[in-house]
Amino acid sequence: MATITATARKPAPPGVLAHRAVRKLLTLAALAAILVPLAVTQWPGTAWPTALTVDVSEPLGRTSDWIIDNRDSHPLFLYFLGHVSNVVVIAVRAVYLALLAVGWAGVTAVGALVAWRVAGVRLAAGTAAALLACGLLGMWVPTMQTLALMVVAVLASVAVGALLGLAAGLSDRMDRVLRPVLDTMQVLPAFAYLLPVVLVFGIGVPAAVLATVVYAAPPMARLTSLGLRGADKEVLEAVESLGTTARQRLLTARIPLARKELLLGVNQTIMMALSMAVIASVIGAGGLGDRVYQALASVDVGAALAAGIPIVLLAVVLDRVTGAAGERLGESGKSPVTWLYALVVAAAVALAGRLAGFLDWPDGWELDIAEPVNRAVDWMTAHLYSGVPVVGGTADWAAHFTSWVLNPLREGLQWLPWWSVLLVVAALAWLIGTWRTALTAVLAMAAIGVLGVWNPSLDTLSQVLAAVAVTLVIGFATGIAAARSDRFERLLRPVLDVFQTMPQFVYLIPVVALFGVGRAPAVAAAVVYALPAVVRITTQGLRQVDPAALESARSLGATSGQQLRQVQLPLARPALLLAVNQGVVLVLAVVIIGGLVGGGALGYQVVFGLAQGDLATGLVAGAAIVCLGLMLDRVTQPTERRAKKGA
Repeated sequence: MATITATARKPAPPGVLAHRAVRKLLTLAALAAILVPLAVTQWPGTAWPTALTVDVSEPLGRTSDWIIDNRDSHPLFLYFLGHVSNVVVIAVRAVYLALLAVGWAGVTAVGALVAWRVAGVRLAAGTAAALLACGLLGMWVPTMQTLALMVVAVLASVAVGALLGLAAGLSDRMDRVLRPVLDTMQVLPAFAYLLPVVLVFGIGVPAAVLATVVYAAPPMARLTSLGLRGADKEVLEAVESLGTTARQRLLTARIPLARKELLLGVNQTIMMALSMAVIASVIGAGGLGDRVYQALASVDVGAALAAGIPIVLLAVVLDRVTGAAGERLGESGKSPVTWLYALVVAAAVALAGRLAGFLDWPDGWELDIAEPVNRAVDWMTAHLYSGVPVVGGTADWAAHFTSWVLNPLREGLQWLPWWSVLLVVAALAWLIGTWRTALTAVLAMAAIGVLGVWNPSLDTLSQVLAAVAVTLVIGFATGIAAARSDRFERLLRPVLDVFQTMPQFVYLIPVVALFGVGRAPAVAAAVVYALPAVVRITTQGLRQVDPAALESARSLGATSGQQLRQVQLPLARPALLLAVNQGVVLVLAVVIIGGLVGGGALGYQVVFGLAQGDLATGLVAGAAIVCLGLMLDRVTQPTERRAKKGA
């Protein structure tokens, strides 16, 4: 019997081959040994083969010309897209005129009273102070323009996202269909959304609003679906036992149980809409973003900061108010009658302000910070940019980082044979995922070569890799320190809160002031933007490690450093991989925007296409950005693989 059992048992693979990663690499090496010689023979050279490039600029140009020529005559534009554009323009203008009619006193009163109603006196005072600061900086009218755009875009985003989330939450088939679409939309940089809507709607407010809706709706859809699917099964069964219909169960049980997720979705939608509304200034959105964009174009740091501060204040206020509303949901608080009192008080303040002539912000109350800021920048240019003893100047740092890191990395990537880049992408994606993940990543990278933008994409990739390396080193070190010290985490929390609410565009202002323009400032802005997410995820992952495992390590005499290296970091591996993935996605978003401040590569091509009306160039670069984002996401996002029984 023992002999039969031993004979039937499968022989164990050799020690090295027992690892799945080694088997994957060996399989890939075998495929490469067959395919690479064929590829080198057919398409010699290191650069992407010209024979595998498809020139899409001509058909894109013809399509663009056809759309421009038929905007005023084709039925698609006359009876559908034209009406959509008109509705958007009318809605934004109506909200903007209503805000101006209420006046600065009324808007401030309404904002403060709403904040008091949902979050308390402290946040109400902060909201009033933030709105008044927008006026003091001379940005009241641009702030109202941005707010009007935000109101319309957020309402549309919430409606579209809630409908998609409702469909995905109630239907498994729809959930399977929407999931890859939402996954892809979440990894795309904001710039990638601008060109398609510009092609259809042209430069202006409609394109800006619709780009914002496309960018901001996915988080609402995801969280709505998550809330509906996560509803308490016992409660649903109890409601169903009462003989209720599917519609009644939805309205009386599932939606009320998902209220917190819905409010979180609204919060995330508002923040993403504000970020996109600012970026959409490039395509004629106006408001605060346009002031920042124009100031950055002329390297006027003072004017950019004067417009950037209200953006940050708006972001912080909206985040705090909607976040507090979600946290206090279900708590006993003020009665609904207080809403009536609040509205009456706000109406009284608005009426009093209108009667007193307080509609437009008084010019004498404005504080000009552009001139002193520019003087400070001039002083920095004279004293801090270069020649600082021992440490060197900020311009020296930027120049050294460019010459010692960015240039070698770019030249190294462009020196590599094209097939070796695809091979590395396949290996990385397959090691942490499945063969489908690897195939998707390789096809996305190959599509970049087919589009004819191989070298600019590798330039962008070099900036992303450099920024991610710096982000992970600083982020992991800071996250570990925060996880091991409660005091340090408390001190760090408000800083991370503020940094996480700032739109991407705003990060360009301080780096231009410190480093000037170029690729290094774009990388610096990307690092600062991605750091908060990496730090938070790292801290949370380390703090969630099983205390029993740490206690067991301590009982065996492990030092603090040994506990970190041998217990906490291995057990927190999923969180650390998620931090890497989020860092890569966030870095790519800002590196692309860095094209506005001399980042070059794909970001510059998008900006050039938008500025010159060369939509073919911009669309090709936008498609390459999409492919690059998809590849980087697949290479850094672990894919769960269900082990088959008996394997």
